[in-house]
Amino acid sequence: MPTASQSRRVGLARALSKLGYCSRTQGFTLIRSGRVRLNGSVTRNPEAPVYLQRDRIEVDRVPVRAAEMLYLMMNKPRGLVTTASDEKGRDTVYSLLPTGLPWVGPVGRLDKASEGLLLLTNDSEWGARILAPETHLRKTYHVQVQAHLDEALIHRLIQGVRGQSHWLAAKSAARLREGAKNSWIEVVLDEGKNRQIRRMLEALGIEVLRLVRVAIGDLKLDDLPKGAVRSLTPDEKQLLDRSLARHSSLRLPEHARNSIGQP
Repeated sequence: MPTASQSRRVGLARALSKLGYCSRTQGFTLIRSGRVRLNGSVTRNPEAPVYLQRDRIEVDRVPVRAAEMLYLMMNKPRGLVTTASDEKGRDTVYSLLPTGLPWVGPVGRLDKASEGLLLLTNDSEWGARILAPETHLRKTYHVQVQAHLDEALIHRLIQGVRGQSHWLAAKSAARLREGAKNSWIEVVLDEGKNRQIRRMLEALGIEVLRLVRVAIGDLKLDDLPKGAVRSLTPDEKQLLDRSLARHSSLRLPEHARNSIGQP
């Protein structure tokens, strides 16, 4: 029996995303270029209403079927951007994916200089729930800084600092280890403002040398080699699902549901 989310009406571009065919942004491009047919007729309206369990969608006259849902984790190296293509010609995380893999989109981003755990999926609604600030799903980072942080500075990260347009604060922070001229700290966020950790430390006059995401919720990067990609195990997927289950009644805004994989 179809679920409520499968039987309700959605826009055509979002239908392509929900079926795991492409991102919503890519769907807009396909539709606008006249490559998509809905029930046998070409439509150039990305918001044309679709019932997934009833209507027929084709791209280049090939029927679009619901794809197998993929849930991947990557240990992103420095130097790659988290997007499918880059207008500056920079290498992207997609260069690490196996050839022949169905479309997947990144769940959130790590900037070019950042490393560590990155999720990718073609399950756009699941990915949107991972990102939604309302879930307060923890993201854990290990950060090397060009400083020795005393307890007062650690407390400032938790207390928060004023950014250009937002108040920026960590859920928790702690010292991990110190070297002669630098130190490592652990920072946990339960929100996802753009470049939040770098902006917080910059506001305190502290230079970031490395920034590595080591966990999302209870899912840990562990010993996945740098640059490697693999599927989540069923147990790992359940770890994240259990965290999200506490928010099963969450109704995401439209922009959040459509955000996965967009550049």
